[in-house]
Amino acid sequence: MNPMRKYRYTAQTHVGLKRKINEDAVLALPEHDIWLVADGMGGHQAGDFASRLIADAVATIPQGLDPAARMHALRDAIQTAHQAIRAEAASRGGGTIGSTVAALIMANQHFVGLWAGDSRIYRLRNGRIEMLTEDHSAVAEFVLAGKMTWDEADQHPQSNAITRAVGVGEALEIDKVRGGTVPGDRFLICSDGLTKYATFAILADVLGSTPLETVGDRLIQIALDGGGADNITAVVIDVL
Repeated sequence: MNPMRKYRYTAQTHVGLKRKINEDAVLALPEHDIWLVADGMGGHQAGDFASRLIADAVATIPQGLDPAARMHALRDAIQTAHQAIRAEAASRGGGTIGSTVAALIMANQHFVGLWAGDSRIYRLRNGRIEMLTEDHSAVAEFVLAGKMTWDEADQHPQSNAITRAVGVGEALEIDKVRGGTVPGDRFLICSDGLTKYATFAILADVLGSTPLETVGDRLIQIALDGGGADNITAVVIDVL
């Protein structure tokens, strides 16, 4: 489908050690060069519904679109999921059902990341790790004000309090980050079930030293060794 494709990836999710169901969803669409992680909230049969609905909506994007149309289709699919989740929550009596989303799309030596919530996109380049997203969370304002690091924010008692999610609120604002890619770049998309246990230094070390074939297992094992209190999802994409 895409003779210009120059990416390899691995995508894995794990229920963790404390939860009975996995409310994370992961989606890989290599034919579109789109990868996505969604972390649902709302409890049994709600969070997993929300995250899966986002993945299913994005999976319906038609093939053959040019890069700009693909990006708009990705954004539109997330907005469609937002309205569908809101409708489902209303039909269940009005409780909160929602999900984070972090999606990465590649085209022509460029990337675009779209996100809402606290699932993250990182890039490792020349041994240096960079968080490309900014959490929509109660503690993010402290980080952005220079009062703490993201690593410190991950350990804050309020770290789970997100301020934006697909399916929550009338209008959904989706943030965007874009930039260039070079051969050797390695991207990570993950849920907070990983980042609660993996500092920037740990991520830089693992992403910088582990082959694609085993990097997903190693990342998930770090979270399990740390306690595995949440569902854990990690997608790693290499630019060849």
